[in-house]
Formats: sequence, structure tokens, C-alpha cells
Amino acid sequence: MSRYSPRTRAHILLSAAALLAASPACAEAPVQAYDIPSQPLSVALSAAAQRAGVSIIAPSELVEGRRAPAISGRYEPIDAIRRLLEGSGLVVERAGDNYVIKRAVRGDNGDGSYGTYADGEIVVTGTRIRGAPVASTLVRLNAEAARNTGQASVADILRAVPQNFGGGQNPGIGNNVPEANGSNIGGSSSINLRGLGSDATLTLLNGRRLPYSAAFQSVDISAIPLDAVDRIEIVADGASALYGSDAVAGVANIVLKRDFDGIRTSARLGASTDGGNFQQQYDLVGGKTWKDGGLLVAYEFARNTRILSRQRDYGAVVPGVTFFPLIKRHSVMVTGYQDLAPGVTLALDALYGRRSTQTEFPLNPAGDLAVSRAEANTSSRSFVLAPSLKAELGGGWRLLASAMYGKDRAVFGTDQVLGATFIDGGNACYCNTGYAGEIGGDGPLFALPGGDAQLAIGAGWRKNVLRRSAPLTPNRNVLGKQDSRYAYGEINLPFVSPDMGVGGIARLNLSAALRHERYPGIDNVTTPKIGLIYAPVEGFSLKGSWGKSFRAPTLLQLNSVTGGLVSPPANFGGTGFAPGATVLFLNGGNSQLKPERAESWSVTAALEPARGLRIEAGVFRTTYKDRIVTPILRSVQALSNPDFADLVLRAPSPAQVAAALASVDVLTNTVGGVNPANIAAIVNNAYANAAAQAIEGVDLLASYAGELAGGALSLSANASLLDSEQQRGPGQAVTNLAGTIFNPPNFRGRLTASWAKGPVNLAAAVNHIDGVRDTRFVPERGVRGMTTFDFAIRLQPGGGARGFDLLLAVENAFNAKPDPIRTTLFYDYPYDSTNYAATGRFVSLTLAKTW
Repeated sequence: MSRYSPRTRAHILLSAAALLAASPACAEAPVQAYDIPSQPLSVALSAAAQRAGVSIIAPSELVEGRRAPAISGRYEPIDAIRRLLEGSGLVVERAGDNYVIKRAVRGDNGDGSYGTYADGEIVVTGTRIRGAPVASTLVRLNAEAARNTGQASVADILRAVPQNFGGGQNPGIGNNVPEANGSNIGGSSSINLRGLGSDATLTLLNGRRLPYSAAFQSVDISAIPLDAVDRIEIVADGASALYGSDAVAGVANIVLKRDFDGIRTSARLGASTDGGNFQQQYDLVGGKTWKDGGLLVAYEFARNTRILSRQRDYGAVVPGVTFFPLIKRHSVMVTGYQDLAPGVTLALDALYGRRSTQTEFPLNPAGDLAVSRAEANTSSRSFVLAPSLKAELGGGWRLLASAMYGKDRAVFGTDQVLGATFIDGGNACYCNTGYAGEIGGDGPLFALPGGDAQLAIGAGWRKNVLRRSAPLTPNRNVLGKQDSRYAYGEINLPFVSPDMGVGGIARLNLSAALRHERYPGIDNVTTPKIGLIYAPVEGFSLKGSWGKSFRAPTLLQLNSVTGGLVSPPANFGGTGFAPGATVLFLNGGNSQLKPERAESWSVTAALEPARGLRIEAGVFRTTYKDRIVTPILRSVQALSNPDFADLVLRAPSPAQVAAALASVDVLTNTVGGVNPANIAAIVNNAYANAAAQAIEGVDLLASYAGELAGGALSLSANASLLDSEQQRGPGQAVTNLAGTIFNPPNFRGRLTASWAKGPVNLAAAVNHIDGVRDTRFVPERGVRGMTTFDFAIRLQPGGGARGFDLLLAVENAFNAKPDPIRTTLFYDYPYDSTNYAATGRFVSLTLAKTW
């Protein structure tokens, strides 16, 4: 497979050169001079972060209404933060390269000292060890910062992440998108890092798995109320050594708030100025903390109307089509914890979601819905219960036991209306059930010059059940069960730390992880991962990681019924067959599938050339083999393309024909009857471990926190450069994926800026998605990309209006539109719906009140 494109190589070299050239300017001592007056705690912490050039995670509900004392002198960052927190009832703890502000509760010794932290452990994605640094690029998304730009849901936030691809299990995907990148069963939203598939991205809630949604082993993120979320962390690097199956493209961890006192209500209304997509959203969150526990309950209701093709000028070619479905959803999140004894904490995360969608499309080229149409409706219900028990064992060791039980039930059906005739298409259910249990611990092993060597070990069990039931088509029903047992270990070795004063080495840290997982009847998989962090001086570091990952075959791929189509050879590109000859085309599940396997590496350079400024550039590559695909992408080429010769059995014997027909659960024919003697060829297009894929590129991240005109200025940038290609089967040609239609673009980026002073917060964002090439037809055609601009103003007044929150936002302010593409069917979407949206300019107003 080819390497980087010339443009990608140029970006890699320029990024690396810029970082290396700037690195000598970063030799800054960790001790800084601070002169911060007494002021609101949030402002003081922002000033301290800017002065030290560090990241401080301070939930707004903890710092709001508190005032920091004045500090003056020279301190290390953590000591400066501690002084600012004096008398606040808050504490600071370091998590990797970040400082996290948390609520403390009084210990039982009666002396007024502070003991355990109210929200328990700090969740750090990419490691099982508390406080250990991560050797991969970490994308952190703060929920409150996202709200400032007008984003109102977890799905909104993640759709804007450049490393995430819009294809897969997501609403608004067109009928013309191939199965690998298109699915809209149940209207759920999923994460699809690098475009490797929603089922190759592991999504966690507070570090724990969730039950799968619908058919393709994705996780519905739209069911999580944004008001319950503190932040989202993404490690776009293979992580199976830590988390097991599905983490090939990486892991996204949605971290919930642990402490919230009070009640917050909000209402949001918005609409697309071109028509359709009228949205209403109502949120209610309430919480209470006490001496040894806390509870938060969040409810979110959201509803949007459909976007119709007649409401967009580029939709005139496909009249009557729905571009985006009506979605109505309810979500409830409960999260809480209670100390049972000193050092022993019980926690529970519970989530319930209910969602319905409606869409329709014509069954006639004129697009006249009164003549004939199809109506697709879905209803989904899901819940998850995830308890955990944490116990401090002494000597820095901690024991953590956790469990998960959840269900997701997606019922869908398509009815037809032919004039006055209604044809009930029946309903089918993709019903998923997930179970998990794990016990593990972490703590120090022995002392090293740079700190304690730390170990995390654990073992667990998971089980997934998928039932596809359809009363009208029982021959298509599926029942699949799959469980796994696993054990893992991770070690962190800090050889050199900054306070040692070693010349030429400010930090040297080695980490390693190993996981063994057993899937009965499928395979045993062992996955390693190694990480290295080297900082020659404070403010400049190099991080590298290497590891192996895997994805177990989905229950649908293993257990789908076998379908057979009997049709003339010409329908499969065949010529030279005898008159009356037919072809048997097979597709469906394969119980002999093995796990997909991948090898990944990444190298990241992180630079902090000035106070408040951080730049990261990371190069990555993933080589994916044994990918599960249907080897023949276009059935019309099955007999004409020599790449598929090993999938075609020509002139089969009567016994071979009889065996093939006996394997078919659902047989369809277009010739009016099946005569086994006329079957001149058998084509096997069932799922197979056939494809190889390579993906490589660059992630560029930058952030800056400073002052402008007496206010706090914050800038952030995230960009992803991507090349990927695939060989769908042995002997087949290698084809480009990234940069082609219905696949991720070669470049995607987002730049945000916000400025806050007093009660006013102004925010803006620029989003760019490169164009792609439409390779479906000859000659190929370029599809223009999109650049959109978002603006928001947020007012949080004080005085008599204290607690009110008003947000006015305009997304895609200049109404950029997707470039039209060629359509072949009257219900095709006339644009690439995996990369570009039909939303257009969207204006929203949110009013909230906190008590």
C-alpha cells in the first residue's frame, strides 16, 4: 500500500520542523512568580493556569460564587493552586499533565482536616493507573466550553470533532451510502473515529462500557443528557490492550459530573432559516452533595422536525425525499456516590433513553407522496445500570469492582402507501442486551528515581446478546450470544521527573500494558501496548506508542441468515452462458469469522513555547487486516471482474448446487422458478475476513489562554490530516478511501475562540471539511468541501438577575451548502450525507436559570 500523499508529507514535515525549531525556547522552570489579587475563584484559577502554562479542570458548579485569596510569591503550579483554594472546601489533584479541582469532604477525625474526595477517582482516558501520563494524543472537550459555542447535545459536540467521521450509525445518512458507512436504524448517534467504523470505536461512560445500539454494535451517545456531562476525552489510538475489543480506532470516554448543588432548568428553541429542522429542547438537572456522598439527576427532552428535499434548492432533483428525520427523545441520567466506610465508596451511574423517529420517501420518480410512498418509523428504548465499589487498601493501593447491565431495544418498520392502499410492512426489533463485571486494582510497586512504579491489574467478563425478531418474516430472525473473559495488566515506570534536575532529560516515562481475552468458539487474543514519554526540557516533550488491537466479529456478522438470489448471469456481469442459465448469489452471516486485527503506532510532539500556549502534532498509522466485509462491493461485477474469481464456482456439480441451496434461509429469484439444473455458477458473497486497510495521518492540536481588553481570551484548534486505503479481498486492487465520496476527507479542522468579561461571553468557531472525489462514475468528479462559521453570545448577569443564563447562537452563519452529486435513483440524497449536512444556517436561543 502507498504511503502519505505529497500534501500530507508536507504538512508532517512542516509541523515537525516548527515544533523542533521552537523547542529551545521552552526551558522554563516549574517554579513561577505569581502576583494574583483577591478575585472570583474562576478568574484567579484562569490567571494561574495562564501564568504556569498548565491546564486546570475546574467545573463551573464548584467554583461559581467562590472568591480566591490574594497570593504573591514563587510557587510550583500545584502549590499556587492550593493557596488559591484555601478556605473554599475544594482540593486539587494532578491527573497526567492536568490539574483537577474537586470538592473535599471532612474526615472523621474531627479536627477539621479534609480527607477523601467527594467525587472519588479521577477518570483519565488511555490508562488504568491513577495520575499516569498518556503516551498518545488526547483530545479533551469541555462540556461548558462547547455550550458557549452553541452546541446543545453530546452528539453535537462529537459531530464537530475533526477525528470523527459522520458515516456509520447516525441519523441523516442517505440511502445511496454503502452499508459500510451508512446506517440509520433507530435514529441513534455514534462515534466513528478515523472512519474505521462505529463498531471499531469504543465508547465509554465514566470509563465503563454501554450496551450496543441497533444492529452494528455502536453506542448511542445522543441518549446522554449534556447537563450531566463534565467533559469528553478521546484517545484516537489503538487501545485494546487497555479496554479490549472495538478499540481499534480509539476510545471516547464521556465523563460525568460528580458534584452539583442546586437546580438548573433550560429551554432552547431553534430552526434552520431555509426551512425545516425546528428544534426544541428542555433540560432539568438537580443535584445535592453531603458530607460523604452526592447525587445528580438530569433530564433532557429534544424534538426536531424533518428537513425535506423541497426546502433545499439542491433537493429539486429528488422531490418528496426526507433529508433528515423527525426525532423525538427523552433521556434521564442518574449518577451518585456514597461513602460506606472510611476509604470505601459505592457509586452508581444509571441511564434511560426513549426515542422515536419518522421519515418518508417516494416510490415514484415524480416524488408525488400522494401517489406512492414509504414511511419508515422507529422507536427505541434503552437503559443501563453501572454500579461500582471502590476501596482504599492502604499503601496507595485501591481496589475497584464494577458491573454493567443494560438493554437497547430498537423497533423499526417500513410501510407502503399506494394511493388509498396501505401495506403494513410489519416491525422488526434489534434487541441488544449487555452484561459486564470487572474487578481490578492499582497502586505503587517500588520506588524509582522519578517516582513510584505503579501497577494496575484486573480481570473481567462480558456478554452481549442480539435478537432480531420480525413476526412477518420469521425466516430472517437472528439470535446471537457472545461472551468473553479477560485479564489485563499495566505498568507505569517514571525514570526521570522534572524535580531531579537531570541535564537533557526533564522527564522520562515508560508504560506498558498487556491484555488477554478469550472468546469461546471464536479465538483467543493477546494485545500489547507500549508507551514512552521523553521531555528534554520542561515545556517540550515527545510521546510515542505502539500496540495491537482487535475487533471481535459482530453478532449480526456471525449469525445473519443466509440469503440466496437466483437471477440471470447478465445481472452479475456474466457473458457466454447457455440460454436459460442462472446464477445463485449467496450472502449473509458466517459463523466461522475470526477477529479483525490491527497494529498501530503514533509519535506526538508537544510544545509549550509561552505561558498559556500549547501545541501538539502527532503522526499516526494503523494497519488493519482480516477486516470483515462482503468481498464483492458491486454485485453487477461479480462475474466480470477477475478480482472475484476465487468467490465464483463455475459449472458446479449437482451435489454442490444442492448443498448451496440447502444452506439458504431466504431464497429470492427473478426467473419465475428455480431449476437446480440451470444454475451455472455459485457466487459466495457472505461476510469474510477478507479486507486489509491502512490509515495514516497527522493530528494537530493547539490551545491558548490569555487576556485581551481586560477579559479572558481562549483559543483552540484541532485539525486532522488523513490518508487511508483498502484492499477488499486477496488479489483485489488497492483503492483509496479517504478523500473519496462517502468516506472521510483528507483534511478536516475546527478553530474556536472565546472571550469572556464579566457577564458576557463571546464565542466563534470555523469548521472546514475538505472536498472529496466522486469515484462512482467515469470520469470522476470533484465534490466541493464546506467551510462554516458559528457565532454565539452568552449573558450570565449578576445582581437581581443572578442565575439567569441567555445564549444566542448562529451555526453556519453564512449558509454554506453541500455540493450536489449525481443521483441514479429518485430517492437518493443529492449530496454526500456522511460529510456534509443539509442543516444550513441554524439560529437558536437558550434561556436557563440556576437556583
